Amino acid sequence: MIEIIAEIGWNHGGDMDLAKKMIKAASESGATYAKFQSWSEKRLVPGVWDDDGRRDIYKKAELDEQKHLELIEYCNENNIEFLSSAFSIPDAELLKKVNVKKVKIPSFESRNLDLIKYCDENFDEIFISIGTSKYEEALKSIKVVKTAKISVMHCVSIYPGQYAKANMPKLVKMISEFPKISNSVNRIGYSDHIVGVDSAKAAIGLGANVIEKHFTIDNNLPGRDNLFSILPNEVKDLRNFADNFEKMMISHGNDFQDEENETRNNYTGRFNK
Repeated sequence: MIEIIAEIGWNHGGDMDLAKKMIKAASESGATYAKFQSWSEKRLVPGVWDDDGRRDIYKKAELDEQKHLELIEYCNENNIEFLSSAFSIPDAELLKKVNVKKVKIPSFESRNLDLIKYCDENFDEIFISIGTSKYEEALKSIKVVKTAKISVMHCVSIYPGQYAKANMPKLVKMISEFPKISNSVNRIGYSDHIVGVDSAKAAIGLGANVIEKHFTIDNNLPGRDNLFSILPNEVKDLRNFADNFEKMMISHGNDFQDEENETRNNYTGRFNK
């Protein structure tokens, strides 16, 4: 099954009721995962976020242990799997503490070998986006994993993304080469920041079997990510496409199918009298 990750991230802005509405909408739209982001604002190093207001947003949207447990429980009630990104080992430790079995490593930490090793030792599956990494750096990170399964995600870390920068040939190369590099590689996917779902559909057509898209229930909500996130109807569209694509990829051999017998027998040569 092609999996769809609805990246809620911090689109909820710290409003737990809104976060739950997003979880419910993601589930009803056919997403496999409702994904959040785990961090502590206290560990945020100085940067441009100190001047543009993002530090305050990070602080407001931070999820403590109790909020993680609350969201996990709500995901379970709505038949969607909870997933979250860990930006540091303490973040991963928190996710382990709340008994999460899968973890996402974001592009910016795709070269953080200590974090990757910790996740390998403590989680069953690692989703890792490799935006911002050189190809050889990504290979090095993947080879570190010895125990967990890995879903490696092609990603271009531009917000919002651009069709001309999608670099789909890289995805094709990853699909061809990465599973040969490590037995831990389970799937190859695409973490997509382009507005809409056309690019995600293209990735599925090329062979990606897990898709991550930023998700919201209202593009007018505060925050940059809400602006370019996809809506529930677009998740439904992507889910339908993915399901239909998988049906089309069922092999029936190279000869005609049984359902073609009547046409073959009754229509062949019908104008040859």
